[in-house]
Amino acid sequence: MSQPVLSKPVYRIGFYTGVAIVVANMVGTGVFTSLGYQVLGTTSGFALLMLWVVGGVIALCGALCYGELAAALPRSGGEYHYLSRIYHPAVGFLSGWISATVGFAAPTALAAIALGRYTASVWPAAHANLLSVAVVAVVTVVHLISGQVGSRFQVVVTLLKISLLIFFIAAGLLAEAQPFSFAPTAEATRQLLQPSFAVSLIYVSYAYSGWNAAVYMAGEVEQPQRNLPRILLTGTGIVALLYVLLNYVFLRTTPIKVLAGQVEIGFLSANQIFGVAIGQLMGLLVALLLVSTVSSMVFAGPRIVQTMGEDLPALRWLARRSRRGLPVRATLFQTGLTLIFIVSGTFEAVLVYAGFVLNLFTFLTVLGLFVLRWRQPELPRPYRTWGYPFTPLLFLALNAWTLVYLLRDQTLESLLGLGTVALGLVIYAVIYALGAAKQKAIG
Repeated sequence: MSQPVLSKPVYRIGFYTGVAIVVANMVGTGVFTSLGYQVLGTTSGFALLMLWVVGGVIALCGALCYGELAAALPRSGGEYHYLSRIYHPAVGFLSGWISATVGFAAPTALAAIALGRYTASVWPAAHANLLSVAVVAVVTVVHLISGQVGSRFQVVVTLLKISLLIFFIAAGLLAEAQPFSFAPTAEATRQLLQPSFAVSLIYVSYAYSGWNAAVYMAGEVEQPQRNLPRILLTGTGIVALLYVLLNYVFLRTTPIKVLAGQVEIGFLSANQIFGVAIGQLMGLLVALLLVSTVSSMVFAGPRIVQTMGEDLPALRWLARRSRRGLPVRATLFQTGLTLIFIVSGTFEAVLVYAGFVLNLFTFLTVLGLFVLRWRQPELPRPYRTWGYPFTPLLFLALNAWTLVYLLRDQTLESLLGLGTVALGLVIYAVIYALGAAKQKAIG
């Protein structure tokens, strides 16, 4: 397999540009959808806000660790490349398999399900699931016609998301408050150690997703050893502050019984803050932002699938491009998986299933930081993880805590995730056996 040629970047990313990239990658619509499931197990205002603080700490620690791997192993492929180099090609394949089957299809389904729920709240005549399926199908067709659709609007969409967050926070702080305590009482502190708190971190991690994408700029940062920790700390801090304040506003203005088990948190809170008419407008605005999320994932995800098809002869059929150079088969493959997630699972089930599997591989990747330092201490590292070894150890401890309680309390979804990993291992074994047989026949 040929490797891409490495070249020095023609420009260097400064502090402010780096912070903007981190914020753009992390700010999403997950913060408008996950609180309803958190309040099912955690009812203390203090504990609920601490969920978002701890989620920010996990994201920051993970980003600092990934930064060293990105600088030490500066080739495309992300976890697929890291895990192949650190452990074994089979582990790298499993990471790629999860990215191809879960990493994009499940979040696309989550965004589409949330879009359907938000729209149905504003327009009750709409069928949420049918709308979710229709949006994914239409967006897929659009991307199969033109590869450039939506690619120029990422900055505008990010600014719109941040503006919406700030507007919501400002309005919520000025609105009438309901009687709800955020004091760190003894009972509130005890809730921090409950299994429900650990399980709820998976919903928070969905909102913070994107931190691992931000660190792939490590090789282009000016003075990375000095600037990368500052960039990641500042960017993650900004996002965490926005998320904590927004959830404070949700809880300050909207009764927990209204939020419990609901996806359309932004719409429900907007009704309390602005009234029904403007609340409906805010709900539609969040739905439009979710369309952009679906579009970006339908565009990006098939590129991972196509790359695996190019690397592995048994999956070569997925690498075929159209006359316009578009990965048609990979796109249809991902869309098919997305539709299966939409029609076969609830928002909560899909989120827990995907979160368990993806957290498992981020755990292995950060653990690989120790393995790589032990096996290849002489490897050039333009950036070394700030706070090592405490930073990766904190990430691993919090992630392991979440994974253990997910396996215990959300057993079905977790076992389905492990089953997906096992299926990937079987596929790798078959591909390896076919390759060995072919080599033997040639030899």
